[in-house]
Amino acid sequence: MREYRVKYFIFSSSCAVYGEPQEVPINECHPRNPISPYGKSKLMVEEILKDYDTAYGIRYISLRYFNAAGADPELEIGESHNPEMHLIPLIMNVAAGTSSHINVFGDDYPTPDGTCIRDYIHVNDIANAHLLALQALKSGMSSTAFNLGNGSGYSVREIIRMAEQVTGREIPVEIGKRRKGDPDRLVSDSQKARKELGWKPEYEDIKIILEHAWRWHVRMLNGRHSPLRGFYGTV
Repeated sequence: MREYRVKYFIFSSSCAVYGEPQEVPINECHPRNPISPYGKSKLMVEEILKDYDTAYGIRYISLRYFNAAGADPELEIGESHNPEMHLIPLIMNVAAGTSSHINVFGDDYPTPDGTCIRDYIHVNDIANAHLLALQALKSGMSSTAFNLGNGSGYSVREIIRMAEQVTGREIPVEIGKRRKGDPDRLVSDSQKARKELGWKPEYEDIKIILEHAWRWHVRMLNGRHSPLRGFYGTV
């Protein structure tokens, strides 16, 4: 970037940089104490970007995603990993009959139904935030970080129940042990992005997010999508 005089850097960071939340919702002033290697790696890059801004004037915006989800409404891109580790596509596998059940890691968290609570944000809304962030840097914004989330938390059990409504399929559940490094509750305060970037999520309704994910999943199973394009990885 220095050699070719690239001036701006948009970094895909993560809410994992915060670790166990001291308060919810989480804003950008929350202490950053990651409890997973993934969160630590994101924080390391954020710190390196600060150094490069100071030393070389490469300005950056770190976008701290909460749980990216959904699919493009035109079904050109959707969520797929190998191996698959994320809740919503795993649920869709069960609804489609390609998996027998969904594993829930812990039902004894200090939440209303005992399962972890997360903030889900549509992938298109994340993409839009990237464009706004680049425009902001070009307009002179100083290096900074923004949370990206809808500000609404849903438990694992709530997501499963809503997915059953969206798909019209039963989704069997098996309860397992907690996973290390899973905070009980992660919900975003994204007011800074709304105020300073002019960002506003278009798809805030969790059922719309699930509907888009399900439609894309069905299309993939029906073989109407190229296996060489149209996948995104999430945090």
